[in-house]
Amino acid sequence: MLTLTYEYKLIPDRQQIEVIEHTLSEGPSVWNYALRERKDWLASRKSPVNACSLKQEYIISPDAPYPNYHNQAKSLTKAKKINEVLKSVNAQVLQQVLRTLDRAFADMQSKKLGFPRFKNKYRMRSYAYPQMLKNCVKGNQIKLPQLGWVKFRKSREIPDGFELKQARIVRRASGYFVMLSLQLDISIPDVPFHGHPLGIDLGLDKFLATSDGELVDRPRFLNQLQRKRKLLQRRLRNKKKGSNNRQKLNQKIARLHQRISDTRKDWHFKLAHHLCDQAQSIFIEDINFISWAKGMFGKHTLDASFGQFVTLLNWVAWKRDVFVAKVDKNYTSQICPNCGFYAGKKLLSEREHNCPECGYKTHRDVAAAQIIRNRGVEEYALLA
Repeated sequence: MLTLTYEYKLIPDRQQIEVIEHTLSEGPSVWNYALRERKDWLASRKSPVNACSLKQEYIISPDAPYPNYHNQAKSLTKAKKINEVLKSVNAQVLQQVLRTLDRAFADMQSKKLGFPRFKNKYRMRSYAYPQMLKNCVKGNQIKLPQLGWVKFRKSREIPDGFELKQARIVRRASGYFVMLSLQLDISIPDVPFHGHPLGIDLGLDKFLATSDGELVDRPRFLNQLQRKRKLLQRRLRNKKKGSNNRQKLNQKIARLHQRISDTRKDWHFKLAHHLCDQAQSIFIEDINFISWAKGMFGKHTLDASFGQFVTLLNWVAWKRDVFVAKVDKNYTSQICPNCGFYAGKKLLSEREHNCPECGYKTHRDVAAAQIIRNRGVEEYALLA
């Protein structure tokens, strides 16, 4: 099964905007009520059977079942019959909120994530329609529940044969967007190792270096607008909470951050296509970028957004039939790519690789990229 997600910008009228905003405002209330119900049930089970809590005691019947998704969905159905506000919102949208909460609790246990938090009206910026009607897209219009036909900017055509399964409405600083999940019942094999190999070394001095000798400077997207962002956030500090002026300034800051994000993402896409033009097999380091972001240069690491670039590179390479794989990152800057001699650690100020054994000279990051390429070829050439 092949699943694609296409994103388009919506052009809703005033009445449709009111419906979208009303739906977005009711999502947090359902989330908060369900989360409080779960927290109270868990708190009532914390105290030992033979003792009472010294701080507080939750009185919930011991026969009361755990409020999982199915129990809370039944309660939501009953509440919609007597609550006019809930009745005005699509039932499947509210059920998806409960599913998201249930998934958050599952991730908390399996992935060791934090406890789900309560949300205000600004923290929930999207909702999903899990089922879509057939032939709901005609030209530059899409038919959505409770919204009717909504215009959107059709920046690209929907591929033939794909079936529209789900639509998600997203509110951003620059407007409203719809994300369409498309599915096609087809099995596509993985891209095998083939053609010219290319190694990539990521870093902060240079965004990346390739084994072919190309060096790409790191564009400082956040630094370019740092001064403007600081001025806006300084003005925000003096605004009264809940005021219209504070909300307008928050929207201005959000548009600035989205501009930075969109510029960065566009540059990542163009660089990924540029690399796929040069090689048929690409090898990168297996790096934990989360630990990079927690280091001394965390701000610069997050500005470069290496994780997003690697994700986009995998996606672009898959579309263009280019093989991508990760290799071991250890000692890539300490080994000579020409003779394999272990030269030892280098200081960060040393930007040139000069092998004392064979005399091979090149840029430090280029040498590391060549080691990555050699490791990838050794590992995957036998499997091809």
